[in-house]
Amino acid sequence: MTTILVTTANGDTGRPMVDHLLKEGFHVRAMVRTDDERAQRLRDKGAEVVFGDLLTFRDVRAALKGVRRAYFNYPVGDGMVEAAVMFAQAAREEHLDLIVSMSHIQSRPDARSKATQNHWLTEQVFTWSGVPTTHLRITFFTQWLLYISGLIRYGRYVMPFDADSRFAPITGHDIALTAAKILTRPEGHAGQIYTLTGPVEYSHEELAAEVGRVLGRDLPFERVTVTTFLELIGEPDDIAKLKHFEAVTIDQQEGRLAGVTDTAARITGQPMQTVEDFVNEHRSHFELPYAVAAT
Repeated sequence: MTTILVTTANGDTGRPMVDHLLKEGFHVRAMVRTDDERAQRLRDKGAEVVFGDLLTFRDVRAALKGVRRAYFNYPVGDGMVEAAVMFAQAAREEHLDLIVSMSHIQSRPDARSKATQNHWLTEQVFTWSGVPTTHLRITFFTQWLLYISGLIRYGRYVMPFDADSRFAPITGHDIALTAAKILTRPEGHAGQIYTLTGPVEYSHEELAAEVGRVLGRDLPFERVTVTTFLELIGEPDDIAKLKHFEAVTIDQQEGRLAGVTDTAARITGQPMQTVEDFVNEHRSHFELPYAVAAT
């Protein structure tokens, strides 16, 4: 049975990808950092759970032992290129059939964001390695809405970006399904770079209005500084995110996240989740657990 490694298996793309691959009958090795309740849920579903750090070569080698295909994803933060080098080397040693690697839609060598530049460099590392690789260049996740769900509950829609900057948010579910389809049927995908977006483009102000419409309340867009935004979502000391978000603000002003592609729908053969679908699926996150009296 073909074994597929899923890194960041407890993340927004990792969890649904494990589900898709198991449903297709593959042996899934799920790589996580910590043995906790989330790891146990992966075991309960039928995945082989392994623990390790993508920045420890011994762990990466062990995770890829006997694997045929793999999903590589690395969070915003330091160490991505080093992790990619280790992953590529271990993948070469195992003669992998395919790596599917997560990247940024605005990936380029002269990116202002260190994180985005590192995604571009990671693409080059996998290409140089000779291991067949598919690069997924992703726009903003719809999961961004969950970052501010606690504020939305109280009628605030807060973002650190321009109101009129445009993008087409895509759900982690649709990214995961796209990657899973490629991993289960890799023919023709090696060496490809796919740009993945959601089905509808919005400005940030329009997206706030759409979320408000679904929830049945007024939800005006409010822009704050990146520093204030990180404080509001409880991550005031995350310098990597601070620098990345500041750079992405300019990327959006330049239109680097604008536009819509049908790539995910073509690969999966399924309609994509809309913002309305996502908000309804996670409605409990956006609504107070008690009624608020009118004033």
